Amino acid sequence: MSAEQRIESHKVSLLDIFRPLTRHTHLLLQISKRGIQSRYRGSVLGMFWSLLTPLLMLLVYSFVFSVVFKAKWDHPGAEDANFGVILFSGMIIHALFSEPMVLSSTSISGNSQYVKKVVFPLEIMPWSTTIVALFQALVSFFILIVFMLISGMTIHPTLLFFPIVVAPLVLFSVGLGWILSSLTVFIRDIAQLVGIVSTISLFISPVFYPVDRLPSIWQSVIYLNPISHIVDQMRRIAIYGEMPDWGGLALYTLVALFMAWLGLALFQRLRAGFADVL
Repeated sequence: MSAEQRIESHKVSLLDIFRPLTRHTHLLLQISKRGIQSRYRGSVLGMFWSLLTPLLMLLVYSFVFSVVFKAKWDHPGAEDANFGVILFSGMIIHALFSEPMVLSSTSISGNSQYVKKVVFPLEIMPWSTTIVALFQALVSFFILIVFMLISGMTIHPTLLFFPIVVAPLVLFSVGLGWILSSLTVFIRDIAQLVGIVSTISLFISPVFYPVDRLPSIWQSVIYLNPISHIVDQMRRIAIYGEMPDWGGLALYTLVALFMAWLGLALFQRLRAGFADVL
């Protein structure tokens, strides 16, 4: 292959980001389904854990922060809101970001059998791990709505914007997944580092506190975290009953598209060396 052909083979367009969803739909769904089922394989309750786990966490958050600490969220429109619900809404977003990041980091290095199959589309793996996390986020979102109903909180029609709010984060996560999955093949330490970064991202985001409580200089730092803006938007539609920040979401979508394009371009450039390392 000539130098010109090698360069051409690594060219990636924005449409290539979404090709795994249309070109390998059945395979992608099968791998994602297996990823979901593998979490609960061998357990007595099976898939019921996907409902029980977020429900238990929500009950614990509500008891500890609302009953024990009697915490209040200092924001207009959230004066009477259950603090556990506010916290849980942020945790949904963090999980949707952190789970694909952690799972994608080993999605290639941990599946060498796929690498050795010439015809297997390796680029679907980060999409698969993100779909698995999205499934759990949807289950948690359902639990959130049910709990809000039971606790007497207002169910705002703006909740319908949930798919629009999380879509840019899904795209960002896929792009980050391509980067991490390809680099971890060559640098295994990345898999260990990702878990630490996931924990750090939780505490330097507005999951536990409103950003406007911080000095302005720290607010800028917090918003460098990829989940911060999406956490804010989640609370706007779920807790405050406000419309999303369309301008902010549009800008975030552009950044997510660039991240996905960059991630796929790097993935395609490095994939030729996967088999040699694994």
